[in-house]
Amino acid sequence: MAMSTGNDDPRSEAAHYWRTSICDISPGRISFRGYPVQDLIGSVSFPAMIWLMLRGELPTVHQASLLEAALVASVDHGPQAPSIAVSRMAVSCGLPLNGAMASAINMLDDVHGGAGQQALELYLEILACVETGETLDAATAIIIDQWTASHGKYLPGFGHRFHPVDPRAGRLIDLVEDMVGKGVVTGRIAAAARAVEALMAARKGKLIPMNIDGATAVIYGELGFPPPLARGIFCLSRAVGILAHAWEQSSRGERNKGPMPRSFSFLYEGQHPKESDDRL
Repeated sequence: MAMSTGNDDPRSEAAHYWRTSICDISPGRISFRGYPVQDLIGSVSFPAMIWLMLRGELPTVHQASLLEAALVASVDHGPQAPSIAVSRMAVSCGLPLNGAMASAINMLDDVHGGAGQQALELYLEILACVETGETLDAATAIIIDQWTASHGKYLPGFGHRFHPVDPRAGRLIDLVEDMVGKGVVTGRIAAAARAVEALMAARKGKLIPMNIDGATAVIYGELGFPPPLARGIFCLSRAVGILAHAWEQSSRGERNKGPMPRSFSFLYEGQHPKESDDRL
């Protein structure tokens, strides 16, 4: 049974049911988080608008700049990325751009698209362990051991199947360090990420460098976004690359684009052809 609002007016009950603190709209008036839309248009950047919608307030110029850097870094990683590949195949199968984008964004789950959220969860677990009295190095070892025991040997946010060193990560961490120096962020999340990198290097005898997911997780964490929003914001960023590839594919004239060129076949591993029997 639905909870009563204490008001028998069905319009009031419906308004309460769909209550929100994000937007306020009436004829001739639109405001977001209390700001009239006409005051925002031409005055705030898109990253600042994302911040406003998610956090309820406008960011500082430096906060918006750091968020923008993470958004720019994650827009695309080529047609071999599953989400990008799906967008191109979807267009070739006749889907419009919005259908291709929806299909592709639905690929961004735990395995392809979830590492940023998982990396931030890892960093926050390390810092929570530090709060219990452990040193950062000890907390990192404890949490990594727990993480690998429950999730497997791969740590989210470190190493890359294609790049020996991810060219995006270093630049992002440099920007974080610059913002630490300016007092924009604390650097606690970045310190946890560096501790993970150092411990892995010591244990494996070689550097397993931070990748784009680990670096953007640092930024989202330093800016105060919770882990689920690390994935949500990544989806906003990757949607740009998805749209670009879908649009490019739409001009190719290819139909039913598959995952491989037609000159390549798949390997059949089933049973050999059988003789007909009485059941056929």
